[in-house]
Amino acid sequence: MATAIKTSTRYSVPDWYTSNHAISTNAERQRGTSHDVRQSARKLRNETDNKTKWDQYDNNTRLADRVDDIRKWKEILERCLANIDREIADLSEAKDLTEQALEDKNLPLDVAIECQTLREGRQGIDLVNDKVQSELGNEVNVIEGIKGALQQKIDESFEQLCLLQEARQQIVADLRDKNIALGIDIDQYNLTEKSPGISYKPDPCRVPKGSTTPQQWEDFSRINKERAEAEMRTSTTLREAIHHTLQKTANDLEAQKEHLNYEYRKRIREMEAAKKELEWQKENTEKEIKDLRGDIAALEESIQARIPPSKLAQTRLENRTYRPNVELCRDRPQYGLTDEVKQLDVTKKALEEKLREARYQLDGLEDNLHKIDDDLALKTNSLMLDKRCLDVREKLNASAKSQTERNLGLTGMERERSMILA
Repeated sequence: MATAIKTSTRYSVPDWYTSNHAISTNAERQRGTSHDVRQSARKLRNETDNKTKWDQYDNNTRLADRVDDIRKWKEILERCLANIDREIADLSEAKDLTEQALEDKNLPLDVAIECQTLREGRQGIDLVNDKVQSELGNEVNVIEGIKGALQQKIDESFEQLCLLQEARQQIVADLRDKNIALGIDIDQYNLTEKSPGISYKPDPCRVPKGSTTPQQWEDFSRINKERAEAEMRTSTTLREAIHHTLQKTANDLEAQKEHLNYEYRKRIREMEAAKKELEWQKENTEKEIKDLRGDIAALEESIQARIPPSKLAQTRLENRTYRPNVELCRDRPQYGLTDEVKQLDVTKKALEEKLREARYQLDGLEDNLHKIDDDLALKTNSLMLDKRCLDVREKLNASAKSQTERNLGLTGMERERSMILA
């Protein structure tokens, strides 16, 4: 049977050895290369694992430090907010007290104007510009000045309250942002590789618009805190000024009130003395008028009593003129009767002159009595008006809050004392 021989390429023995050596050499080289790759991969894997672990640890530490920083500033801002709220309450209370004090000044002003109006009811010579009138004008001026000073403090406190509210809003806004940032950073700190919701994000390394540096972040909060503290210091100074103004204006008004009341009492005493003097003068004038009228009546009777003797003497003289011839002698009776007639005429004229003088004095006394009555009516009216003014001014003595309580309210010590007691 014939044998079929396949035709193929045949190699020589050296080629066979060469091929085996090449395969062996390539295998060793590939294994060496693979070994190097495996070793470098292990090294890289260890390095990257360590790097990832420590980077994650460092960032956790940074997040924890950041949370601590936010919490620290949050506590600072919360204390500042509590202080500014307390200062706003204190300044608002001081402003309310000042507004109440301003409103309370309406009563003294109305009383002073009412007293001025009442004293305009004086008449005649009693309508004088005395010290009471001058002090009433001074009191009106003092009250107007006090109202102006109080209104100025009210305006200043309103402006300061606006500044405090503005500073408070900045603190509140900063606190709100820090609370949000604190919540976000705490959530990021608590995230782990196994937390749900973690995923790849598009462009996570971008720098968001409006980003700030840590120094800018800290400066922003510090500026807000320092501004609030500055406004609180200004507010405290203003409250002290309000307290001083309230106390000074109250003292000024009280001093003016006491001085005016003293002048009123002094004027009333002078008026009462003048009235008593007039009453005494009236009483004595009326007595003198009564006595003078009696004397006038006596003078009239005396004049009338001179008529019969005068008629008698004149009749005797006339009848003796009818003596005849030599009997018509100017004898002693003739001279005596003549002297009697002349004496009676002189006496009558003297009595009539004295009567006219007495009547003139009576008219003067009656006129003076009318003047005394009129002036007494004026004094009575003026005295009644000044006493009414004193009664009106009794409204100013109404009970008010004690000065100590007002001071505690103004300085905020009352609230602090209540907090301590609570």
